[in-house]
Amino acid sequence: MAFKQITSTQNSYIKELVLLKDKSKNRKKSGLFLIEGEREISLALKGKYTLETILFYPDLFTKEQLNELPISNTEIIEVSKEVYQKLAYRSTTEGIIAIAKAKQHSMDNLKFNIPNPLLLIAEAPEKPGNIGAILRTADAANVDAVIIANPKTDLYNPNIIRSSVGCVFTNKIGTGTTEEIISFLKQNNIAIYSAILQEAVNYHEQDYTKASAIVVGTEAVGLSEAWRKASKQNIKIPMQGEIDSMNVSVAAGILIFEAKRQRNFL
Repeated sequence: MAFKQITSTQNSYIKELVLLKDKSKNRKKSGLFLIEGEREISLALKGKYTLETILFYPDLFTKEQLNELPISNTEIIEVSKEVYQKLAYRSTTEGIIAIAKAKQHSMDNLKFNIPNPLLLIAEAPEKPGNIGAILRTADAANVDAVIIANPKTDLYNPNIIRSSVGCVFTNKIGTGTTEEIISFLKQNNIAIYSAILQEAVNYHEQDYTKASAIVVGTEAVGLSEAWRKASKQNIKIPMQGEIDSMNVSVAAGILIFEAKRQRNFL
């Protein structure tokens, strides 16, 4: 089967895709973003994302491999090495990039089909690597949703996709302001456990088997006062060294897997 070919980096469509890769405002305006790598594309398909176009460099990703992807109604374009290198984000790569439609992540879209959902909430995380690690942890624990309060980085930043190893596509994700999220949790009778040192008890002393939201903040700033006021109980991880904080994704992992440990005994 013959595919459309693009060999020039000066092609207007390729220039548009470079802007999608590099600029958050272009992703938000168009509602499109780039996915690089076969595993990430497969997870996006599993997460019911719509792929508009696939570009592949045949020396790295063969037409036979392309035929194995469960895609339909997707434009496929064969590109040259120069074009592919212009679009690729990673230094070690696989020869395939997809252009996908972003999903809406408003709190109105979050629904749960169980009475005791377990949610992981991160307030104002900035570093894409930390967001990606949080999403990997959430996927590993199979939480019912990840919620980003006051997001500083758009979810389809290529570094989030890369650092999450595609878990940005496998998690149910909501975003909103801290006030919107607290209101949502109260309306749905979901208990809030905020990782705040003040007025806190050790995290393993709480019962997370009912509907629960575990909330973490950044290392530099921590959580806002609103979370302390809304919290059913502030929780802390006992520290045995000289410092009183740890990486937010590590803390999230410790807390969320304690909740999963308790639930495994239900």
